[in-house]
Amino acid sequence: MPRKAGRPPEQTRRILLDAAATVIRNRGITATLDDIAREAGVSKGGLIYHFASKDELILALATDLLDAFRRAVHAALSPDDQTAGRLTRAYLHACLDPTDDEHTIRESLTLTAHLITSPEVAALAQDDAQRWQAELGADGLPADLVTLVVAAADGASYTPIWGGSIRTAAHQRLKHQLIALTHDPSAWKPVGRYGTAAADRAGTQMPGHRQN
Repeated sequence: MPRKAGRPPEQTRRILLDAAATVIRNRGITATLDDIAREAGVSKGGLIYHFASKDELILALATDLLDAFRRAVHAALSPDDQTAGRLTRAYLHACLDPTDDEHTIRESLTLTAHLITSPEVAALAQDDAQRWQAELGADGLPADLVTLVVAAADGASYTPIWGGSIRTAAHQRLKHQLIALTHDPSAWKPVGRYGTAAADRAGTQMPGHRQN
């Protein structure tokens, strides 16, 4: 009788990543490989075959989240929109028109909050933020406007973690106002002169960057 084939490695990795997400979301970053293997329904040895250490698994999970958001942004790119600000508008849509429901978004944000406590994940997220900064900086819009729009989109996208919704009329108005600014940057004027002592102090803190 022929031997029954096992599941493909990619499918097993997906099961392990999903199990890790569930366990870390519920127990925090101190969750063990035993906990994750049990959740996935595999042996600890089977888990280690795919991820040699907990640190490797955590980094893979963080990378998975960052890659998922990047895919969402690129999926939101309109083929009919070839004007300046195209990528920024797609970023806005990915943040404020998510395909997931509020519960799923809340779970993702909770997971992100746990993962970012890892120094390795924090460094990975910083590298990703710098990559976004470079790509959005080449989008044809004033740098200060991009900073404003991205910070507003990132901040609004975190509403579900407090039990709110990003599908309210207020959020939709915000989205349309931000999109309008990307089409007509001249409609936005910075308040005051950048470079004052107050502005310099504010500039020492990087704008928030979405981690899902």
